[in-house]
Amino acid sequence: MADVLPLPLPFADVQDLKDRWPDFPVGAERYAETLLDDASQFILDTVPTAVNASPATRRRIVCAVVRRSMPMEDTGIESIQHSAGPFAETLKPTNPNGDFYLTKQEKRALGDGAQRAF
Repeated sequence: MADVLPLPLPFADVQDLKDRWPDFPVGAERYAETLLDDASQFILDTVPTAVNASPATRRRIVCAVVRRSMPMEDTGIESIQHSAGPFAETLKPTNPNGDFYLTKQEKRALGDGAQRAF
């Protein structure tokens, strides 16, 4: 059996993330490096067929996963509730814990659920 070379992790670097995110948070480069590495492993753990996806697809998806997981002050609000008296406001963040997740489209692009002949 031939040895399988492991994929290089992470699938993207901070510059790839910045290129896809014009409002990248200033000073968050080291945090983003860690998340890119963690998200790359998350993708492999969640969708093992990602090893067959193109490097460009893996790069695009890991950047999207990390962007969703990084907290931002003005984005990622699922709902806002206002009251008139006595002046209450509630903001519900979309991803308050910064969890990694893949959309159905991303899973499909990584080869999850693809039918194969046996």
